[in-house]
Amino acid sequence: MRPRLALALRALAAATVAVVLAPPALPGQPPGARQPPPFIIEEATIADLHAAMRAGALSCRQLVQGYLRRIEAYDRNGPAINALIVVNPAALATADSLDRRYAREGFAGPLHCVPVIVKDNFETNDLPTTAGSLALQGWRPTRDAFQVQRIRAAGAIVLAKSNMAELAFSPNETVSSILAGYTKNPYALDRVTAGSSGGTAAAVAASFGAVGLGSDTGNSIRGPSAHQALVGIRSTMGLTSRMGVVPLFDSQDIAGPMGRTVADVVAVFQVVAGEDPADPATAAARGRPMPRYADSLRADGLRGARIGVLHAAYDTPTLDAEVGAVFQSALGDLQRLGATVLDPVAIPALDSIRRLQSGPCSPFKHDFETYLASVADSRPPVRTVDEILASGRYHPSVQARLEAAQRVTESPAESAGCRAREQYRAALRVAVRQLMDSLRLDALAYPTWSNPPRLIGDLNTPGGDNSQLFSPATGFPAITVPMGYTRGQLPAGLQLLARPFAEATLFRLAFAYEQGTHHRRPPATVPPLR
Repeated sequence: MRPRLALALRALAAATVAVVLAPPALPGQPPGARQPPPFIIEEATIADLHAAMRAGALSCRQLVQGYLRRIEAYDRNGPAINALIVVNPAALATADSLDRRYAREGFAGPLHCVPVIVKDNFETNDLPTTAGSLALQGWRPTRDAFQVQRIRAAGAIVLAKSNMAELAFSPNETVSSILAGYTKNPYALDRVTAGSSGGTAAAVAASFGAVGLGSDTGNSIRGPSAHQALVGIRSTMGLTSRMGVVPLFDSQDIAGPMGRTVADVVAVFQVVAGEDPADPATAAARGRPMPRYADSLRADGLRGARIGVLHAAYDTPTLDAEVGAVFQSALGDLQRLGATVLDPVAIPALDSIRRLQSGPCSPFKHDFETYLASVADSRPPVRTVDEILASGRYHPSVQARLEAAQRVTESPAESAGCRAREQYRAALRVAVRQLMDSLRLDALAYPTWSNPPRLIGDLNTPGGDNSQLFSPATGFPAITVPMGYTRGQLPAGLQLLARPFAEATLFRLAFAYEQGTHHRRPPATVPPLR
């Protein structure tokens, strides 16, 4: 896979002109007429891309070439971020077709020529899908995942498939058997990206694409976003489809966007949210009017908001002092920007609710094998956990998880532990709603992680993942937004949790905080190319 990626990149880069983002000549301009200034690709937003195209300062081909140059320079060479498994060999041809369409009729849709980095557990009918495992190497599905269908219909380009923690098992790091080596955090090359969507996060943070798609079972959108100074949202369970996304735990899996700004995440979320008949979970969205989420992008969006500080989510003896200090500063900024911050707030009887969980609940084998059976017509190389183990084609770090899954003999419906977990989740949903209603809260706040990104290979330092409990267990939406840095360069994220289907509220609060603080800054290891 790696040599093929290198050849594809060299072939694509060979088509790149010397001044990749120099503006195209405008029709009817005399020779020597003043041209628009060159377009700066690094940190460019979707609005920036579209404004430059409307002004005649940027073509879709030039934009894609610019990202390909960065991938060639920084993903396999230079700092070798190691974020991408495969680059789409048809990306430039797709860009050309979009340029022709734009000349005829304008933008193809709200994501016209937006290059997207897609996590490699999303099915793509024109690129392999491996979920990070050699056991699935070479598998090319016959369909696109629902969210991939949606972004393509809106005019986006799937630029590359990104590395991930193999089979989405690890929230801590991004390492797989399909791609040699760890994906590095572009803010500090010796640090992890978190997992499992770490490849998407690293690629978007390094401006290898405009935005990305990831999946989140317990942490995997929000954790990597926080570790790489991105915005990432885990939606309400049932608002976004998981069809065509290789599952980890079907009852908790969510798929959705990651980006450098709230506005970019909103633009993608608007396209991918909504009911999908192929995903029964999205029946919860049936009949609900779809908000125009861009209306939430208000700089004064924190004025009058009520936010509770949920210490149970993060306040432990291993809380890093610098993360704690950055979080306290974030709370001060929320107040400065108009919010009322209630600190602390507590969920009544949380300890007794947690005790409702009893016995193991291990749905991976059931959910994964059910999924593989559903795509049997596309002939995946393996159909069962047993076959993966027998093949030996997996990273050693996931062997124990696979062997534990192999020993499971009952479905989630038959498991007493899984039934107890559902009782716990139902009780937690009620308790969180009661807390928020009693105090008239718009959101609950806590650090996305309590500790900085670990050194690669460090399995002993406290991790600090705070995302696993409240949003996944309740099914309520949560967003992370950059809140500053520790150790001078390591990003930290502020997480906000809201009531179900209150994504518009989360976008409003996060946008106002982002605009009032501007913590996002590009990583120094991948500077602009000249």
